[in-house]
Amino acid sequence: MIGCFYWSQIGYFCWSQAGCFKRTLTLQKEITRDRESHGKKPLKEKDRNDPPSSSGNGDMTKEEEIPEGVKTQKCSTTDPESGWFRKGEHKHVFAYAVETACDKHGWILGYSIHPGNGHDSRTFKTLYDKIKMYSPDMIIADAGYRTPAIARELLEDGIKPLFPYKRPMTKEGYFRKYEYVYDEYYDCYICPENHILSYHTTNREGYREYRSCGKTCASCPNLHRCTESKEHIKVVTRYVWEGYMEKAEDIRHTLGNKQIYELRKETIERIFGTAKEQHGFRYTQSVGKARMEMKAGLTFACMNLKKLARILAQRGRRSSTAYTILREIKEKLFLIEKWCWRLSPAPALSTV
Repeated sequence: MIGCFYWSQIGYFCWSQAGCFKRTLTLQKEITRDRESHGKKPLKEKDRNDPPSSSGNGDMTKEEEIPEGVKTQKCSTTDPESGWFRKGEHKHVFAYAVETACDKHGWILGYSIHPGNGHDSRTFKTLYDKIKMYSPDMIIADAGYRTPAIARELLEDGIKPLFPYKRPMTKEGYFRKYEYVYDEYYDCYICPENHILSYHTTNREGYREYRSCGKTCASCPNLHRCTESKEHIKVVTRYVWEGYMEKAEDIRHTLGNKQIYELRKETIERIFGTAKEQHGFRYTQSVGKARMEMKAGLTFACMNLKKLARILAQRGRRSSTAYTILREIKEKLFLIEKWCWRLSPAPALSTV
């Protein structure tokens, strides 16, 4: 089982420039292959202009000094390796994310430390490389790891991913995405009114776009429940690795897996609660990722040792109790034998 909790740290912050996210080579190859299979040309490489360099002191007090179109993020001046973590509307702190994996008995198998602003799906690889040596049959993860890329990696390694249910993000009053049926043979979608949405293109994010005919949809009685487009065109997207997510959904609906997923609250969530309440993992006074990793490693080792000591103590009590019971039984049997021997009639002595 895999989970993640956050370790908060207090510090000052300033504005700094963030680099562009580089897409993985595997996804780029998959997008190119998918476009070629549909008769589309490969996408041209997107021009990446180098962001203007800052002065180095991090002092950007005036808004006009931040160029337009440059993405910014908050950076701590006391601990630059931490990340700005947001939970709800009120809790905004610099923090570290601790990803932890354990087995069904609650033994901690591995952990990894990341900045608090990193998404679980992007930091999954570090922890997965540490625990796949145990050759698990199934990995139970929370909603943060429910992505097609993670499902693909686990299924190709022969591991069953078990993800929770995710509520559809559709506006109220509109058709849900599952109401548009995908036809794998003809590679198209069929809307609730039995109209076809044909393949249009595959974008840079890895999504196939399926579009309807605007002339046909203009006279549809359920147009107000389908799209708000002025051209009356409905667009449905499908990720290039969506088939792996469908396999993961089949695993989730398998009989007995719902009860297996409920064990998370008894294992990984219990570890998080113990670490926060008894080992001071709610806040930290240390600075630097290396110190966080050292503290987390020592704490998790202590938690495993505590669990081992508790098990050995219980086994010791059980063995001593069993020994006592056996000794009492033996004494009772001895007394019964002695008592029966005393009650037995003595042999008569013959007189001459």
